[in-house]
Amino acid sequence: MLEIQSLTVMYGSRRILQDVTLDVKAGEVVALAGPNGAGKTTLIRAVSGVLPSRSGVVRVAGRELTQLSAAQRARMLAVVPQARKLPPAFSVWQTALLGRTPYLSWLGQPGVKDEQRTRWALERTQLSQLANRRVEELSGGEQQRVLLARALAQQTPILLLDEPTAHLDLQFQNHLLNLIRELTDEGGLAVLMVLHDLNLATLYADRVALLAEGRLCAVGAPAEVFAPQRLTEIYHTPLQVIPHPQYGTPLVLPDAKKDE
Repeated sequence: MLEIQSLTVMYGSRRILQDVTLDVKAGEVVALAGPNGAGKTTLIRAVSGVLPSRSGVVRVAGRELTQLSAAQRARMLAVVPQARKLPPAFSVWQTALLGRTPYLSWLGQPGVKDEQRTRWALERTQLSQLANRRVEELSGGEQQRVLLARALAQQTPILLLDEPTAHLDLQFQNHLLNLIRELTDEGGLAVLMVLHDLNLATLYADRVALLAEGRLCAVGAPAEVFAPQRLTEIYHTPLQVIPHPQYGTPLVLPDAKKDE
């Protein structure tokens, strides 16, 4: 569904991403992990078409991203960005309804289907009771859920999320990631998601792509990628990996004894 081949991105003379190759299949969650400054957000922005690449190709359902119009791209890719940029005077309903923009006629009037999809998105993100509230009145966590609702209303086969659990308490972190996992399994979404928390990545991702200094270090199942020596080298701090006592997935912990 999503193909990234030999992608290189520059900021001026500075190389941010170097020859990144990665794919995300329908029905799969791939977590992007790595230390601060590794290039995770840059990759999301480049894949969405917001940031131009120096070289390489991004394909969506077999078509090159650069060959798609803005409307076609918006019907294929929905983005939940890290930075919240929401129209403060809009209500939650109006903001989520913006996700339907790629499907509106030239008159710009939403139809029954647009309203049904928006209502569904608010229900799935537990925002229905806040539909008439202005976005500026919401907490940071509530605004984060509005961004997800807008992306779900967009009804795309590919979902790009940059730190979607930011500003969320444990309850809504769990709800949001379970929802993403559920929608992926049920609807065959292809999800590329930046997660700083390695333990959340092991619980919710099918595969992990580990970035460091703009390069892809490893891609595979969390148990394969999260090797203690590799993580210790990339994060520059002693780490250990043990089996989760309940789920059996890798559990990444600081190795306090080695840090003494």
